[in-house]
Amino acid sequence: MSEWEQIALIDRLRALPTETEWFEFKRNRHEPQQLGEYLSALANAACLSGQPRGYLVFGIDDATHGVVGTDFDPYTVKAKGNQDLLPWLASGLRPNTGFEPHVIAHPDGRIVLFEIGPANGEPVNFYGTPYIRVGTSKTELRNHPEKARALWTRGSDWSAEACAAAALADLDPDAVAKAREQFVVKHPGQAAAVADWDNSTFLNKARVLRQGAVTNTALLLLGRPESATLLSPAVAKISWILKDANNHELDYEHFGPPFLLVGDRLLKRIRNLIVRALPSGTLFPQEIAQYDPWVIREALHNAIAHQDYRRHGRIVVVEFPDRVLVTNVGDFLPGDVETVIRQDAPQALYRNPFLADAMVELNLIDTQGGGIKRMFETQRRRWFPLPDYDLSAPALVAVSLSGRILDERYTRLLMERTDLDLGQVMLLDRVQKGQRIGRDEHHRLKSAGLVEGRYPNLIVAGAVARAAGEAGRHIRERGFNKQYYLDLILALVREHQPVDRKDVDQLLLTKLPDRLSQEQKLRKVHNLLQELRRAGLIDNRGSRSKPQWVAVEPTPAEDAP
Repeated sequence: MSEWEQIALIDRLRALPTETEWFEFKRNRHEPQQLGEYLSALANAACLSGQPRGYLVFGIDDATHGVVGTDFDPYTVKAKGNQDLLPWLASGLRPNTGFEPHVIAHPDGRIVLFEIGPANGEPVNFYGTPYIRVGTSKTELRNHPEKARALWTRGSDWSAEACAAAALADLDPDAVAKAREQFVVKHPGQAAAVADWDNSTFLNKARVLRQGAVTNTALLLLGRPESATLLSPAVAKISWILKDANNHELDYEHFGPPFLLVGDRLLKRIRNLIVRALPSGTLFPQEIAQYDPWVIREALHNAIAHQDYRRHGRIVVVEFPDRVLVTNVGDFLPGDVETVIRQDAPQALYRNPFLADAMVELNLIDTQGGGIKRMFETQRRRWFPLPDYDLSAPALVAVSLSGRILDERYTRLLMERTDLDLGQVMLLDRVQKGQRIGRDEHHRLKSAGLVEGRYPNLIVAGAVARAAGEAGRHIRERGFNKQYYLDLILALVREHQPVDRKDVDQLLLTKLPDRLSQEQKLRKVHNLLQELRRAGLIDNRGSRSKPQWVAVEPTPAEDAP
């Protein structure tokens, strides 16, 4: 734009009644971190608003829209580490959709205008965190998952793009043969026709090629190992890492294309030992493998389908002695796992739609919404802990599959209570893992007689504990009523006064509920002592830091029958 066009643009923005989500006025503030966050937020907002640009304007009052001028110079200001501002901003934006600063001599004062390219096909992050404008406020995009999901539907599909440097000769023959087998499994009625198709026809029918062109999807799923270089700068790599209980690395292997064959190779690497569970009322244990092969494959294939290959990250499978952790780069587009399981319907959004369609045709994943739910149901039928989805880190999905029974009571409960619905099992699974549940969820479990205890420190209900042969453990976790503890303290003080806090702790700590932490137990003892003091039954003749507790003798009137 020429300078007069820039001035005209600024005046058009000033003439709008209020700021919108795709432009922002600032008087003179230019703190580097905040500036980068605004570039991310405005790029994402411009995409969602269908605008060709987002705008950040310095030198205008955001209330009156009057020109106040600015001394901000983006070409001389320094950023963190004394770096030049503009290169530092450019390095932090991923993907960088482009921004351009302009210093404008407006008739009413000096103005700095940033033009920002809109997001395209994925959110724009600033040093790992994406931002968005909601109304006139800037916030992290993760606070608005519906906007994050919508950003993935705007723009091109990387997995559908043709790789100009690739040909059919770059595809692995064994992978193509396996693809034919899987296609027939998915479409058994077409078995005879598939046998007559040449590779080009078959791969077009399987939605791996696009009008005969070799796509990024074709290279990922069927490419020869060396074809990974054709995808650069995107990264196509899966790493298996074996670690011990102390997180020390013992072994590793890296897998490249063809990803269609990685599942079998990975399962040969993962140790799958046998564990034993003893059902109630029998002396014969049930022998169960640590991991269900289908669950491992499903977690891996979901990671392949939803990996953001343009972020230059790897899919990582870490095997610990008691669990397998699968991580992939990219936000979890459905928002949360509970919604996926509750709706049990096809996902509305896919990061790589073309890749997902091809994986469906080759019988690798299920787009009918049942894949994740089936993982949970499979673990439930095996009486194992349910998968744990950790979505707390930005742009990362981590799925943990437990390879051991965490709590024998819950295992026996699942063996005996086949009437429980999956929602109840998911809540009980969180209880056994010590994860907090909501008050409404607590009420649901308690009304069904499945848990007891004072919220949020919940334990398995007594009836269930008896069925699981854990009655003694149940009493240890529940503890006794308060009067029991008060009577113990009073007896100790009367017989051995003066007593200090150490004496009281020695008496009570082992008798308090096992579910309480050491800190909670110590606080409980303090509260019991204060209750007896307020009741006039004991008194501290020492100091607050070194108490000496003695019994308070009752007056004759109090002692009278």
